[in-house]
Amino acid sequence: MENTLQKKSKLADFSPIDFKEELNEEQYAAVTAEPGPALVLAGAGSGKTRTLTYRVAWLISQGVSPGEILLLTFTNKASKEMLKRVEDLTGIETRFFWGGTFHHIGQKTIRFHGESIGLQKNYVIHDQGDSEALLSDVVKSINSKFFKDKANPKARLIHEIISYARNTRQTIRDVINIRYYWLDNLKEDITQFAKSYQEEKLKRQVTDYDDLLHHWLEILKTNSEVATYYQNRFKHILVDEYQDTNKIQSDIIDFLGINNQVMAVGDDAQCIYTWRGASFENIMTFSDRHPKTVMHKIETNYRSTPEILQFANRVLATQPIGTGFNKELKSIRPSGSLPYVVPVMDGRKQAEFVIKRVEGLINEGYRMSDIAILYRAHYHALDMQVELSRLSIPFVITSGVKFFEQAHVRDLVAHLRFAANIKDITVFKRLVCLLPKIGDVTAGRLYSLAEKFGDKNNKTIIQSLSNESVVAKVPAEAKEDWIDLSYTLQDLELAINGPSKPKKELSLFDDDTAEEKVTKIHTPDEVVKIAIDGWYGDYMRNVYVNWESRRDDLDSIVGFASGFEDMNELLAQLILLNSESSDRGANQNADAIRMTTIHQAKGLEYPIVFIIGMAEGLFPLKRSIDNDDVEEERRLFYVAVTRAKDELYICYPMINTQNGPSIRMGPSQFLEILPDDSYEILNVRQTTNW
Repeated sequence: MENTLQKKSKLADFSPIDFKEELNEEQYAAVTAEPGPALVLAGAGSGKTRTLTYRVAWLISQGVSPGEILLLTFTNKASKEMLKRVEDLTGIETRFFWGGTFHHIGQKTIRFHGESIGLQKNYVIHDQGDSEALLSDVVKSINSKFFKDKANPKARLIHEIISYARNTRQTIRDVINIRYYWLDNLKEDITQFAKSYQEEKLKRQVTDYDDLLHHWLEILKTNSEVATYYQNRFKHILVDEYQDTNKIQSDIIDFLGINNQVMAVGDDAQCIYTWRGASFENIMTFSDRHPKTVMHKIETNYRSTPEILQFANRVLATQPIGTGFNKELKSIRPSGSLPYVVPVMDGRKQAEFVIKRVEGLINEGYRMSDIAILYRAHYHALDMQVELSRLSIPFVITSGVKFFEQAHVRDLVAHLRFAANIKDITVFKRLVCLLPKIGDVTAGRLYSLAEKFGDKNNKTIIQSLSNESVVAKVPAEAKEDWIDLSYTLQDLELAINGPSKPKKELSLFDDDTAEEKVTKIHTPDEVVKIAIDGWYGDYMRNVYVNWESRRDDLDSIVGFASGFEDMNELLAQLILLNSESSDRGANQNADAIRMTTIHQAKGLEYPIVFIIGMAEGLFPLKRSIDNDDVEEERRLFYVAVTRAKDELYICYPMINTQNGPSIRMGPSQFLEILPDDSYEILNVRQTTNW
């Protein structure tokens, strides 16, 4: 097989490549490097993909067989793009290369050699839902009452804990100590669940996503014949985005690359995913694990103006000594304007400035799709999305759904809507179907029971939800949650309507002059706070691994609600915004402003970039400051800055109104530490001519 492929590489119908002509000096040095361990530090916008694909083409031109090259990437999109470019360069079909994501190559290896660890060739890969369902069954088989205790995490969160532990190669106990401290009393239980879950998967001949890496490494470590075969077969191992590798991925690469044939390509300054398991140490200690590593720096940037790159370089220069590799991006583009730092009064004024400047940019000839608004967290963009929607300015959320379309935001709004209008069975079903064993039919039946009890006993439906006769019909697994949810809804009903009179059905939408109108005793922001602090707050913590960021989103609605005088106005606006955001209008290819979190913007570029919410406590996040994660936040800022090609605007609100009472804020420490000549301060009062 190897000889056939070698012939193909020599006979392929493609023109010889002039590598010196096609590449700059830095790229050429990396592409034509002698065999041996290499670390290629490819800065933002420096042509990393080009370097990798030309490296493969160079190896082929030197007589290396496609089957002797292993190309590892992180996404299917990157894999397909890279292999397609290689095919275009070499004329060799992609099927002859061993290339793809870590998980793709892992499952391929397991298909061939899984029997050595007890897996047949016809094993099945479970998706996320199937994996969580199986884990849930395992937990119940060990402790049938575990999920009935509201204080215990759901299967989704347990699965996430197990997954993080496996990918970082830590114990369950250590992961809980560091990341899930509130589950300290469950360390031994979850450790047992993980062990039994693994045994059950093997028994059923199934794997989950993490197994594709776990079993791959297990085969290499326990089957010396297989390990030796692949270590000798792959004469060259190329790894893309090396800074994003986690511990198990790094261990696989180190094991396969025992003959010092690994070329790792990445950028330590763009390591921004340690929160999901990536290890910053992998790239920083690569040369320690691969003796005689040759380092190549690719610092020529084709994307940004010199002024933007000077700003970016200075951001990196503020890192503590020894935190990262020294490098300095150099631009080939003509000079442009300095980045602008824009202090604004609050989130609403920030939105007004951005929109005003966007209008000016459009008049200058830019398209909407040339403009990106980047933010550290979803809730930072709340005012921005509201204002864009109000003015019917097209925008696309490229990092997922729009703010009011997020599941946890819609859940919170459902609390408010049902407490205000007990006839809205649709939102009632949305809420109670979050509880275990309750589906649409059961929810409808329980609603009818509560309605009948209320009619008979002069109570509202919400007051009736916690009655024993209704609770008796709730599935056992959901009873505790049901009662807590009922109490939260009762608190909301009281806060919105005040004490209700027997048999008097009062509507939130009654005329304010009605004789029997009930005095509202809580402001809209207070009502929202009650909803957040009730049952749903505990629910999120036990279901979502990122519950803290979701809680931040919900807390921002408290500030949003403070702008309304009564619940009528707030609910009407929330429903309108939800409806508008659900109608995407512009698709991902449309001429619309791009809005995205910085994490999701990595790898992308835009002529014009606005970074919003650049205030201390917002970026870096207060939580990151408290947890001493500031350096990753700094790298995230660097990633945001280097997305900009022509112009960069960095806005920060001086007052935060999102979490209730107004709080004064200063600029981010990442701005404060930079030399004054790195940017130009832009007073928003000067923007009236734009």
